Amino acid sequence: MRYADSRAYALPEDLALLEGPASGVVELPRHLDWSEQHVYDLDDPAQLGLMYERVIREASSPEDLAVYLNARLLVRCWGRLYLPPRVRRLWEDRFPFLAAAA
Repeated sequence: MRYADSRAYALPEDLALLEGPASGVVELPRHLDWSEQHVYDLDDPAQLGLMYERVIREASSPEDLAVYLNARLLVRCWGRLYLPPRVRRLWEDRFPFLAAAA
């Protein structure tokens, strides 16, 4: 069994709670991104996607998600995010319209 298949992932109760920034530069804290690249320009679609992938995979609480993710941007980029299958399934089970947006 792979780690990604057994770990707990944070999920928001409602996407409306995701009120993170919609543009500009964001610096993630080390508990979400310990790589050298922990600063992201949300106006660059590639950087936005990479940041969202990291936050979704590494968030330890719904609060992490609410601070760094924006619901409108998440829906817009959902289909392009590279996520472990289990994470994608958990999110799409809770928010079926994400699957339709993909």
